[in-house]
Amino acid sequence: MRIQFDQNQQYQLDAIASIVDVFDGQPLAQGQFEVDLGARQDELVSELGRGNALALSEEALLENVREVQKRNGLPAGEKLEGRNFTVEMETGTGKTYVYLRTIYELHARYGFSKFIIVVPSVAIREGVRTSLEIMKPHFAALYGNPPCDFWIYDGRRVSTLRPFATANTLQILIINIQAFDKSATIINKENDRMSGRRPIEFVQAAHPIVILDEPQNMETEIAKKAIESLNPLCTLRYSATHKNVYNLLYRLGPVKAYDLNLVKRIEVDSVLESEDFNRPYVCVETIAATKTKVTAKIEIDVRMAGEIKRKTVAVSEAGADLRALSGGRDIYEGYSVEEINAGEGYVTFSNGVTLATGQSHGNDPDAVMRAQIFETVKEHLDKELKIHRALPEGRRVKVLSLFFIDRVANYVNPDGKIRRWFVEACQTLAARERYRPPGAAPRRAGPQRLFRAVARPRKRHQRQNRGG
Repeated sequence: MRIQFDQNQQYQLDAIASIVDVFDGQPLAQGQFEVDLGARQDELVSELGRGNALALSEEALLENVREVQKRNGLPAGEKLEGRNFTVEMETGTGKTYVYLRTIYELHARYGFSKFIIVVPSVAIREGVRTSLEIMKPHFAALYGNPPCDFWIYDGRRVSTLRPFATANTLQILIINIQAFDKSATIINKENDRMSGRRPIEFVQAAHPIVILDEPQNMETEIAKKAIESLNPLCTLRYSATHKNVYNLLYRLGPVKAYDLNLVKRIEVDSVLESEDFNRPYVCVETIAATKTKVTAKIEIDVRMAGEIKRKTVAVSEAGADLRALSGGRDIYEGYSVEEINAGEGYVTFSNGVTLATGQSHGNDPDAVMRAQIFETVKEHLDKELKIHRALPEGRRVKVLSLFFIDRVANYVNPDGKIRRWFVEACQTLAARERYRPPGAAPRRAGPQRLFRAVARPRKRHQRQNRGG
């Protein structure tokens, strides 16, 4: 089975054009059959490789930005806020498709060939890789099958950055912000396999167009400097919930998305876990600023009179140590406050953990995920029963339940934990009287059999009656 993509969704085409038209006036790319005898107008060439080059002046860029903003009904900026360009798209409207197709469009229109997609988490990284794999045939058909390489950065194979820099074909690199946001990371260290150079120098030589997926999670000063260290030609920012908006070019908010029937109403359930004092629990409750100091109230597990109790502590300066504030509990080793940012509402610790106001760290993710899977399957089956009992005979309405998972391998692999939990939930629920077809004996069932039974209970019952 192959997923079919609709190439003519107007709102997606508008979002793509909003970025592409910013570079209107940039010299067009070479034709596919021209011979490359050296540097092109759209390239910078150095001893480290080939890089994107921008021929437009800042004034021309600003004029293009203002034209796009006017076309999309957005306030026109008086000046460029750097070469950062923002696209706001409601969750579930095809944000990943839009920025991946924008890459191909920029390559086809202007010859830009070096792109880096920066993500804040492993889950998003895996999702982007899967999207590239699935959509590659679609984009190949749309754009004449241009040669294209894409891969995930791996610190154990930094030598792959050399072909990224030297290739004259479309190159897409996916990288976690954590892989290059500190000087101690492999990409920032001199490497004998890279002729004694730092691997990041090859990235810098490529002068890439950088795409930030969920940039609100990469707004610390450390993250901003790290992104700047990539030497980007420009930075494209895609999210539904931006913290900061720079040169907003396109907006598809929740109201407009709903009006266009792009998103459906959803039901949200929550799963809470009991306290577990064997892990370092940290929750940023509030951050407040006065004229003299900034104070964050943080909930942690504190040892008091021989007992562990959850308590709120106040910290107001860099260097505040949660280990000391917890009564000397070793599980908080490394949780020393590095920055309290009241403007953007987050606290950064020395071990790299960054928490926004209201965020917590240290819960048992496996226990929560397992409970969520069980409750989702149960809710799905309940909804199926309710709808099918209400519909006339022969009518069906599909119920859709979505799982957002951390790693594809956790379901695809036969021993993947998410696959196991899903099958267990289906088998447990299949044994319940509520989810059995009329007259059926209790039995254990896999996911497919269970869902077929719930979706078509009447037909099964009719077949049983005819057979008896």
